[in-house]
Amino acid sequence: MSSSNEDSCDGSCGSCSERGKCTDANADDRTSSRLGRLKHKVVVGSGKGGVGKSTVTVNLAVALKRRGYSVGILDADITGPNIPKLLGIDNRRLTTGPEGIEPATAEGIKVVSMALVMESQDTAVIWRGPMKMAAIKQFLEGVNWGDLDFILVDLPPGTSDEPISIVQMLPDLDGAIVVTTPQDLALLDSRKAINMFQAMNVPLIGIVENMSGLFCPHCGQVIEVFKKGGGEKAAGEMGAPFLGAVPLDAEIGSLGDRGVTFTGLETAAGKAFEKIVSGVLARLCGSKAANAILKEA
Repeated sequence: MSSSNEDSCDGSCGSCSERGKCTDANADDRTSSRLGRLKHKVVVGSGKGGVGKSTVTVNLAVALKRRGYSVGILDADITGPNIPKLLGIDNRRLTTGPEGIEPATAEGIKVVSMALVMESQDTAVIWRGPMKMAAIKQFLEGVNWGDLDFILVDLPPGTSDEPISIVQMLPDLDGAIVVTTPQDLALLDSRKAINMFQAMNVPLIGIVENMSGLFCPHCGQVIEVFKKGGGEKAAGEMGAPFLGAVPLDAEIGSLGDRGVTFTGLETAAGKAFEKIVSGVLARLCGSKAANAILKEA
């Protein structure tokens, strides 16, 4: 590849006619330049599926955006991507431009997901590890993220290939948020996720306990469907920060199906989530940012 072509390369290697001809040094420089424009890099994991990790990721992104931060979400769950559905953009598709892959947008948030590539929502991604790794690498390095205050990476369940590779691909990772539900079964896997992050020297921003009791709108009592307090107890035992608990709310499921977030709503779950957002900001941006959020909320 001539030097003039190298200078004009847009970095979208996956769709480039000169794919494989660029030098590794040039590719590394482009990657470093793109990722260097992402101020805070946060991964959201759980160790297992079904605990509301994607719901927490989406609502955190929307809450940050409403407070004036520029935000992007990378949906790294290649075989079970849910972020576009939760944001109401599952009918859109990614496009390419002079600067590479262009993210979709929802409420001003930049989004990249396998769900925005597939022809149908029902299409199964039947890939082995190397192909999934290649897709994640392309989503990180070949996307025109621009300048962002926060990039949130919604990790797939587990503690193997994808989470490990993503952590290694992201330089200067600010930390991880672990989402769990209160019962022992979920905590078993959440503890594994915490241990994985600690083994890889990833700072733990904190633990979120989701589905923490059901507030009954009729009697006003809290029903402990999955018990309560397990996440906070695990945080104490493992020396991890506890960000807060989000109660079960009958509206959350229907809102998610319609692509509507619950953060900011005058509900028990909405109010609880505001405190979680403040805790995240306090750990990443300092107490001044967190206090400003409390005044605005």
